[in-house]
Amino acid sequence: MSKRVGLVCGSFHRDEVERMLAFATDEAEQHGLTIGDVVWVPGSMEVPLALDRLLISHDAAACLGIIEKGETQHGLAMGQAVIKTILDLQLKHDKPIGLGIIGPGAKPKHIEPRLEPHARAAITAVLDR
Repeated sequence: MSKRVGLVCGSFHRDEVERMLAFATDEAEQHGLTIGDVVWVPGSMEVPLALDRLLISHDAAACLGIIEKGETQHGLAMGQAVIKTILDLQLKHDKPIGLGIIGPGAKPKHIEPRLEPHARAAITAVLDR
């Protein structure tokens, strides 16, 4: 039986994250995983709730998104809170979550070269776990 993986995608950088979704889907197919539900959320702060809901009906999950560097420390604080909550959700559900969020603190020049590796790593993170 194939492992069913739910995906949470941040829509703030929709074009880039759609590309990440294509890379993640390709990586899942290469490993015999089934992509289940794909949930789009406005930004990174909404990722944990969507993951929590997906993990009820999926064997694993992954999140894809981008947290750019802003003029303040808001993105860094938000990113740390989101990542901490994702770790807590893995423990709560005893299921793996692949982290495919570029940043926090990503500058525009950092985004393009990271789209494919981050998306593929988010999928390989949930293999055999």
